[in-house]
Amino acid sequence: MKTIISYIAFFIVLLSITACNKVIDLKLDNEDGKLVIEGNITNVPGPQVIKLSSNVSFSSTNTYPPVTGVQVSVSDQNGNNYTFKEAPAGTYTASQLTSVAGNTYTMTVVSNSKTYKASSVMPNFVALDSVVSAKNDFDSKNNKKKITVYYQDQAGIANQYRFVMYVNGVQVKSVFANDDEFTDGNHVSYDLNQDDIDIYPGDKVTVEMQCIDKPVYTYWFTLMQQGFNGPGGSVTPSNPPNNITPTVLGYFSAHTTQTVTITVKP
Repeated sequence: MKTIISYIAFFIVLLSITACNKVIDLKLDNEDGKLVIEGNITNVPGPQVIKLSSNVSFSSTNTYPPVTGVQVSVSDQNGNNYTFKEAPAGTYTASQLTSVAGNTYTMTVVSNSKTYKASSVMPNFVALDSVVSAKNDFDSKNNKKKITVYYQDQAGIANQYRFVMYVNGVQVKSVFANDDEFTDGNHVSYDLNQDDIDIYPGDKVTVEMQCIDKPVYTYWFTLMQQGFNGPGGSVTPSNPPNNITPTVLGYFSAHTTQTVTITVKP
């Protein structure tokens, strides 16, 4: 996942998400120097990554200084503790952590003598069945395409999903988050509607599907509803409700991940 964002600034949530996914209203301000945490623990073997930076004001250039020399660790409910090492600056990794569905992972970050914590439960794996391109219904004159994903939702379990899309290696800015409130146990088709990169026959499209827990879903769903679409779907100008205490910009997500790549057909 590419780091840190093209939209910057900050903060404060006026309302909270309800069972019917009520839209949250976010406010921006021009503060800078706030800690940004972008933590991802996945089911894929290899280094797990937590990135730390500080934001700049909304009116400044898009440069995010890394936060260095910080103590970062992740533990699970079984008493295992993993220390993350820094390299390069602001990027903290742990190669020995093997994540398991159903486990609760707790991140601890100590920066400037202040401790930040966040917990996330890794959901069960749900397979991404297929990624399909089709005619874009909103483009009657050209040959633009839209992308639809298909997957089988697990019955009787509350599932939440995030999708990340790349076109010819470039990540689209749009945020995609979906749950099974109305599709529990169904075979789901979900359109990844975005308008910042046109998609044509011959293009390579890669879709990453993440199975995420409810607090992380709330974070991404809020961004999607408000239209804050930073590259990589990462941290944005204002901070939606997240799982980090005390509150800072960003999120901590333990999730399954998988990718499918297609060549768009005529």
